[in-house]
Amino acid sequence: MEWFWPEGFYTFLMIAVFAFGAFRWKLPIAVAMALAAIVGALAGGEGFPLRHFVEGQFGYLNTILVIATAMVFMKVILRIGLLDALSAWLIRRFRRFPALLSIGLMLIVMVPGMITGSSTASVLTTGALVAPVLRALGVDKVKTGAIISMAALLGMIAPPISIPAMIICAGVDIPYVGFALPLLVCTMPLAVVYALTMIYPAIRKGEDTQALEAHLRTMEREKLGFRLALPVIVLVALFVVEQALASVWPGLGMPLIFLVSAAAGFFAGVRWNFVDTVTEAIDDCLPVLGILMGVGMFIQIMTLIGVQGFIVVSTLSLPSWTLYLGIALIIPLFGAVSSFGASSVLGVPCLLAMLSKDSVVVAAALSLVAALGDLMPPTALAGIFAAQVVEEENYFKILKRCLWPSFILDVWGILIIVYSNDIAALLK
Repeated sequence: MEWFWPEGFYTFLMIAVFAFGAFRWKLPIAVAMALAAIVGALAGGEGFPLRHFVEGQFGYLNTILVIATAMVFMKVILRIGLLDALSAWLIRRFRRFPALLSIGLMLIVMVPGMITGSSTASVLTTGALVAPVLRALGVDKVKTGAIISMAALLGMIAPPISIPAMIICAGVDIPYVGFALPLLVCTMPLAVVYALTMIYPAIRKGEDTQALEAHLRTMEREKLGFRLALPVIVLVALFVVEQALASVWPGLGMPLIFLVSAAAGFFAGVRWNFVDTVTEAIDDCLPVLGILMGVGMFIQIMTLIGVQGFIVVSTLSLPSWTLYLGIALIIPLFGAVSSFGASSVLGVPCLLAMLSKDSVVVAAALSLVAALGDLMPPTALAGIFAAQVVEEENYFKILKRCLWPSFILDVWGILIIVYSNDIAALLK
């Protein structure tokens, strides 16, 4: 009967308004979330609380700055040719070792997502770079799209930047500290499994040598060396120094670290246009930033009218087996709205319902499960963009090929939650 309480009605109303706006009116996800927040505030008797709307939009300001500056860094290393040169070197170096090459290609696709926290960034940058290479190595078109999609999801969750994990941390007021190893446990075993089961069998059979050589020559327009790798070297050095001096010196913060590392691209020995690069970077990440602002506004109003507290209390009352089932099914399905929204609306109460377990490991695993939302239609951002990259008109073919990898990811996330205390003890 509790779902007939006012808060239960507000919950269904806000979700219904969002779904109608996004799928019926074809509004952008951010705009649909803002509309749902406005309707929720009116239904809850709060009128038009402008202050809460503004506070909500800027609730994830730090995350927004991290994404924007990380995307600038990503575009810089693309413009100077570092990713191309690194990929070509990897292929030539491990061409005779298909297993290692498979893992290396999977990791290359993951890199932009690891830096920006966006699966879309992985698909549209290194995914587009690696796709013709995979085709030349003997991987068919649909499987190439599935590989890129799954690698993009893992990159989105892998450290150092995992936006779903950051959102969950913000929701329960815990610092985003100590997540590197748990996030690696969540993602790297799956990356190896996917590489050896999706890439290795295909490239072991044979390759189009002529097409592969043509791609490699194009990618090697800049020679891999110290100067070309300078932005990444600076990035790693600043991260290491910040961790080492964390107790005695104020941190620079991730946004400033990314900007300083991007500026090192001026000394890479390659000419590139600063204004064009920054403009392209911000333009590419605007949809993600808009979603974060919409999610913040949505969550702020849910909290104001009591919906979030209602969801938390309802979640806490569930039996443990029902909770695990809900995590495995409902969080990915809600991710069709937004994986970020699923992390906040459902990830936070699920974490609060499992306070007896290690919070950092559980939050990392919840973010992994929430990432599946980027494969859920009709939004299915990772699948749709991967289909565009491999020139496949029907993106459902790619989603179908992603079914068993997604099932493995879902099960792996639940297992990590179940054994979170044991995993935390091993990582200490």
